[in-house]
Amino acid sequence: MLCFEKLIRNLPQGCPQSVSVVWFKRDLRLSDHRPLADACEQGPVLCIYCFEPTLWQADDSDGSHFRFVCESLRELRTELRAKGGELLIRVGEVVEVFEELWREVGFQSIWSHEETGNRLTYERDKRVSRWARARTIVWNEVPQTGVVRGLRSRDGWSALWKERMSHPVVEVPSQIVSKRGLNPGVVPDYRDVGIEATSKVSVQKGGSRLAWETLESFLVERGVGYRKEMSSPLTGERSCSRISPYLAWGNISIREVFQRTRDRAMDIRLAREEGRPFDKRWLQSLSSFEGRLRWHCHFMQKFEDEPDIEFENMNRAYDGLRENEFREDRFGAWCRGETGYPMVDACMRALHQTGWINFRMRAMLVSFASYHLWLHWRRTAVFLSRHFLDYEPGIHYSQFQMQSGVTGINALRIYSPAKQVVDQDPEGEFLRRFCPELEGVPKAYLPEPHRMPVSLQRKVGCIVGKDYPPPVVQHREAYALARKRMGEARNEPGARAEAVKVQERHGSRRRARRRG
Repeated sequence: MLCFEKLIRNLPQGCPQSVSVVWFKRDLRLSDHRPLADACEQGPVLCIYCFEPTLWQADDSDGSHFRFVCESLRELRTELRAKGGELLIRVGEVVEVFEELWREVGFQSIWSHEETGNRLTYERDKRVSRWARARTIVWNEVPQTGVVRGLRSRDGWSALWKERMSHPVVEVPSQIVSKRGLNPGVVPDYRDVGIEATSKVSVQKGGSRLAWETLESFLVERGVGYRKEMSSPLTGERSCSRISPYLAWGNISIREVFQRTRDRAMDIRLAREEGRPFDKRWLQSLSSFEGRLRWHCHFMQKFEDEPDIEFENMNRAYDGLRENEFREDRFGAWCRGETGYPMVDACMRALHQTGWINFRMRAMLVSFASYHLWLHWRRTAVFLSRHFLDYEPGIHYSQFQMQSGVTGINALRIYSPAKQVVDQDPEGEFLRRFCPELEGVPKAYLPEPHRMPVSLQRKVGCIVGKDYPPPVVQHREAYALARKRMGEARNEPGARAEAVKVQERHGSRRRARRRG
């Protein structure tokens, strides 16, 4: 902490004291942006986005994330300029960037949204807080999701979430006054932050305009069969909302999505009351979607309450369950999409190309890695964080722990990859798209190509072990062993006692409980 006399010596001279910094992070939009609106009410603003090499070079970042953010920033800068403002873009660690900016122009306050990010951003924010206090700068952090910082109990959380989602959307300021004469900076190249370019070839593009277009097409057209069609990787590609990247990077707020969904549901109910034609599937689909918006914040709240679950088992009684048996060969096969199970491989290869796969298939990928391959969730979680364009740390690590069975409070979900083919892609359209070597395999053998007679393998041009890999494990044996080991672990007295604590801290409670 700097002494008062040193602060006086370091204070920039002759600079306006009413300038506020608006720090954009995972909130790359103008609408429903409370920090921007509040800062603009105070006077001139300096809007800034900082590419922090430490974050971009971390093991959970990817070039696809970088490209999406760059696309979003180009649009954001254009929108700010249309309002009379400017977006400063800098490359560097944010405390150093703020120090340079403070010395150059002086500012008295920072405005930003709260962030439920990974440990790197958490530690970064603590450094920013210390720096701001040393400069007598007020840092105003504003909630932007349903996550409640400093929550003491999950009782009644759902009501708090609904209350936040029902607050009026913050309007875009009619005019944004920015301090002039500063170098706005340019959107950097991936090499400027020390990362590699993405190899993904078919990825959603960033920006608020596309966020709203994607939401509208879902609510008005694509989402009619959402409830039934979201589980298949084939139908889910179109029937799922596909707004998750835009929520993760803040091109649209979850409150805007919630309220627009409610409006659409009201339109459907009104059509029913007035006797106008409508598709009856809409009400169920919109209800299911609204429920998933709540779950979005529910899992982020777990992470907010216990950031250590990025690295440690939520239920510490499971420590040591998988850590000492990690098989690099199995991990490599899973990462490459070469496990010998077509649904697993097709989903993984789809991620490599597109950065997206539907929720059920994500759960299957994690389940297969954790149970069939008996891989500890930490390594697999980091790998998928890079390949999910919509990587949201709070959801990501909470879900990984649940799907890996180390919370102690959730039912074990061990998926059969073969059954998922039968249930979700019976004609093999998705499988053949991402595993073209299976093109000639008869439909009956697509779930498990290794069961084809050798003569048939030769005939269709898909020899297992040459054209397509053999199974990395045998399903029945791996399934039985995983259930046995998880059952034994769950029945340990320590695991049950820990599960009670986990439930008290993180369990879903739609209504506040009475305490006797």
